Amino acid sequence: MAKALIIGAGGVASVAVHKCVQNSEVFEEICIASRTKSKCDDLKAKLDGQGTKITTAQVDADNVEELIALINEVKPDIVMNLALPYQDLTIMDACLATKTHYMDTANYEPEDTAKFEYKWQWEYHERFKEAGITALLGSGFDPGVTGVFTAHALKHHFDEIEYIDILDCNGGDHGYPFATNFNPEINIREVSANGRYWKEGEWIETKPMEIKRVYNFEEVGEKDMYLLYHEELESLAKNVPGLKQIRFFMTFGQSYLTHLQCLENVGMTSIEPIIFEGKEIIPLQFLKAVLPDPASLGPRTKGKTNIGCIFRGKKDGQDKTYYVYNICDHEACYAEVGSQAVSYTTGVPAMIGAMLVVNGEWNKPGVYNVEEFNPDPYMDALNKWGLPWKESFNPELVD
Repeated sequence: MAKALIIGAGGVASVAVHKCVQNSEVFEEICIASRTKSKCDDLKAKLDGQGTKITTAQVDADNVEELIALINEVKPDIVMNLALPYQDLTIMDACLATKTHYMDTANYEPEDTAKFEYKWQWEYHERFKEAGITALLGSGFDPGVTGVFTAHALKHHFDEIEYIDILDCNGGDHGYPFATNFNPEINIREVSANGRYWKEGEWIETKPMEIKRVYNFEEVGEKDMYLLYHEELESLAKNVPGLKQIRFFMTFGQSYLTHLQCLENVGMTSIEPIIFEGKEIIPLQFLKAVLPDPASLGPRTKGKTNIGCIFRGKKDGQDKTYYVYNICDHEACYAEVGSQAVSYTTGVPAMIGAMLVVNGEWNKPGVYNVEEFNPDPYMDALNKWGLPWKESFNPELVD
């Protein structure tokens, strides 16, 4: 039995809370904490009395002393960081000070720079190791499940993986001309940044949306997908021996891309402060405020996601291809937990990662990415907790 402190109360946190309550055999108690305590109280009201004891708290996740005080008060076995990636380091500092296990779903990025790197968090490794606590990085879907899929493929299907293509398809339709399926600020920063992929030991940079492919996704159909940089590329390039190339593709509809280009052209996606009516504002944060809240998309969204990894490599000296993926239905997710599939596919793995740390299966002092652990219990848990995976040994390849 374990107690978790869940920091965050948005769409992903809501799914993780639902899943922790479903898994009350492990999560006997949870505390939900956020800057806006009323959101935590709303979650508690929905799920109280279902087996897991739920408390709530207000906390500023940018304030290390506040975090330390809350952790000392709650005394959790693990802190589940489902807040913003800007706050990863302050929460890690608080976990170090209190010797509490840590997990998150996205790597740290500075608030004033669209830069996605693990280096800041990896630098904590020796301190977490000395403290005897585990920091599990990136236990969402991508990053997260995609790393576990890679470890699974290497353990069970390959002697050596040479090429990885990660394909993230959201075939859902929410009916808005333009909206983002998760935090607009993070989403737009990610999409509007230059693309990058890793090949033969070096990073190759591309312009945003420069490389386009069309892929026929099972249960979704043909979709345009574009090469982006995504954080799991960095950790997998480091942790998969013999790898020659790794790329990440995400699907986008034309309406989304047209609106995004227009917003970029008029400066609304900028993270540089401007003065408006005597006050300093950041255009992207203003844009976030006027766009639909991703949490509101659940009841409107129809269709499915299909996210997975295509591997090429060698087994017993022979060339081999392997595709492992998950298909998730937006409407089924909303019926179960009140959230659309993008939040669901991140919130479920967050619960699974935390479970494996607190039950000891993934408990190893230091800072680690998911692919550095035994994938088998995680793969089993995906099937049990709502993200069953499928596999193919002759997939359509991406050129």
